[in-house]
Amino acid sequence: MIPAWLWLLCFSIPQVTLETGDGKVLWGPQPVIVHVKDENDQVPQFSQAIYRVQLSQGTKPGVPFFFLEASDADAPGTANSDLRFHILSQSPAQPSSDMFQLEPQQGALALSPEGSTSLDHALEGPYQLLVQVKDMGDQASGHQATATIEISIVQNTWVSLEPIHLAENLKVLYPHPIAQVHWSGGNVHYHLESQPPGPFDVDAEGKLYVTMELDREAQAEFLLLVRAQNSHGEDYAQPLEFRVVVTDENDNAPVCPQRGPSISIPELSPPGTEVTQLLAEDADAPGSPNSHVVYQLLSPEPKEGAEGKAFELDPASGSVTLGPALLQAGQHILLQVLAIDLAGAEEGLSSLCEVAIVITDINNHAPEFTTSQIGPVSLPEDVEPGTVVTTLMATDADLDPAFRLMEFAIESGDKEGIFALDWEPDSGHVQLKLHKNLSYEAAPYHKVVVVVQNVEELVGPGPGPEATATVTVLVEKVMPPPKLDQESYEASVPISTPAGSLLLTIQPSEPMNRTLRFSLVNDSKGWLCIEEVSGEVHTAQSLQGAQPGDTYTVLVEAQDTDEPRLSTSAALVVHFLNAPPAPALTLAPMPARYLCTPRQDYGVVVSGLSEDPDLASVPGPYNFALGPNPTVQRDWRLQPLNGSHAYLTLALHWVEPGEHEVPVVVSRNVQTWQLLVQVIVCRCNVEGECMRKVGHMKGMPTKLMAMGTLLGTLAAIGFFLILIFTHLALARKKDLDQPADSMPLKVAV
Repeated sequence: MIPAWLWLLCFSIPQVTLETGDGKVLWGPQPVIVHVKDENDQVPQFSQAIYRVQLSQGTKPGVPFFFLEASDADAPGTANSDLRFHILSQSPAQPSSDMFQLEPQQGALALSPEGSTSLDHALEGPYQLLVQVKDMGDQASGHQATATIEISIVQNTWVSLEPIHLAENLKVLYPHPIAQVHWSGGNVHYHLESQPPGPFDVDAEGKLYVTMELDREAQAEFLLLVRAQNSHGEDYAQPLEFRVVVTDENDNAPVCPQRGPSISIPELSPPGTEVTQLLAEDADAPGSPNSHVVYQLLSPEPKEGAEGKAFELDPASGSVTLGPALLQAGQHILLQVLAIDLAGAEEGLSSLCEVAIVITDINNHAPEFTTSQIGPVSLPEDVEPGTVVTTLMATDADLDPAFRLMEFAIESGDKEGIFALDWEPDSGHVQLKLHKNLSYEAAPYHKVVVVVQNVEELVGPGPGPEATATVTVLVEKVMPPPKLDQESYEASVPISTPAGSLLLTIQPSEPMNRTLRFSLVNDSKGWLCIEEVSGEVHTAQSLQGAQPGDTYTVLVEAQDTDEPRLSTSAALVVHFLNAPPAPALTLAPMPARYLCTPRQDYGVVVSGLSEDPDLASVPGPYNFALGPNPTVQRDWRLQPLNGSHAYLTLALHWVEPGEHEVPVVVSRNVQTWQLLVQVIVCRCNVEGECMRKVGHMKGMPTKLMAMGTLLGTLAAIGFFLILIFTHLALARKKDLDQPADSMPLKVAV
């Protein structure tokens, strides 16, 4: 039946127009709205006359467990259709007459607080409620209708479950049922909450499902809350709580700590020193066999023949300690340990743990010399200070550069400070240098002991015998090289000089106790020769090819017979002259001079101008030379002083006393003169002068004076005779000790 107000709304809306008499529209058309006023002419009606409802014990008070449905055909939203619900009666009325409450506007039926507490003691039979619906809201007037609600009380099935154990990685078809809940009342909706959120769900029948595989390591336990709610989302009772425990499977291998920087262990650390402790983590359930990890050492393996292992491993704790085997500084060791769960069972999972270990150096090696005995090193006594005697080398077996720094010192053998050491701080080389002059007479040899030690403090035993080195130094007595009486020699010879003619004699500058051996160098023409021992230079052949005015230069070399390395040399320049006209020489006597023997350190001066008037017309300079007689050149020595004078001395240590005529050749260009120098050789007295004869006394002495004079004279003569014979004996002995005096070197210019 359609309400009357709805029929009125179906007619078309009329419109109003204002027109003039001639039909002209002045206003409009405008619609005219007609409102039809509703009257309360409709009676409310329940959807059912009898309602049958189940109520579970344990339902909370005030929570609707049923909603009444009623309708009114009057206009919606008006008082005519404003419905109110009321409970008219409850049967039975035990244990309370107010067991239920009905919300007037919504028609929501719920237990009252009193009914909630009394429901567990209620009758087993159903309750009947007579309910009313009335329109016109809260006004007293209005239409009404009634219905009956039969309420069955059912036992409470809303109870908590025991913890649910689910295996991780369970291979089943998902979703997989795991439990069932049930709300014994009607009109129930189930809602599931998970803390933390997990792969769980519940269906309309209260079945709980897991929707995917679980991972215990990700989440070992879940708290599930299941709610029984009415259609408005209100809980009938407190939510059920139960735990889902994810049981463990051995699906995780032990995880080793990440390999970090190398662990430093000082060498010579005692056995038992802890190196590290491995703590492999197993994500499986703590305390279970799945997470029970043991350790097994894989490497390094003991070397063949080694006494014991380098490392020891506690399989339970993973502690790594040093073993009895020695480790060397500088070793880099990769320690490999196998971590196995299931307490090392064969089916256990494992991982390889690696630990890098470096054996650090300690200063336990003393430096050592590579050679402990050096020498003998021979040094001449005139070597200059600063000369390097030798270089010693030391090594240190330590690896750390700081532990290889060395310092050196002279331990013994150098009280006078003749030697010194020089080295670089970071070098293993040290130079032994001469600091002061050597002296053969003071010490013909030295034994210098050098010691080396570390700059850093040494750990362990002190230095051994290899930390010292002995350097033996022999001091060589310096023999001066032979020295000739002239730096250079000149000789003038006519080109007609025959072979074998004596030109001059090369002699040392002073008497020597050693023998010289003479030789000529650069004698390209072969014109000259020299006696090896005497030093006499002769013409070796005729001077064929030589031209007057030419010069011919050779080198005279004198070498020590006993020490061939000692030698000297001088240039010999030969001037070639024209053959002199016969007679070639003009003899000019000279006044006598006195020289005493044994030879003293003085001679006589020969002057050409003062002793030969013929030379006055010939200006100098002149050349002086001894005559060619071999005996003269053996006994005498002539040395030019300047261009007009020469110096004549004895060549032998001893010359027979008496009068001697010494021929001296004076030349100027091609002119030649010969002077006869008169020399009286006498015996030397104690003052080194000639002894003279005493002349006769004049006058007649008295007897007493004669006797005194005689006795004094005899005493003086005796005293002087003793002195003379003693002196002569000593001189003769000295002459015999000088083998070279019989053939002296002779120099002539």
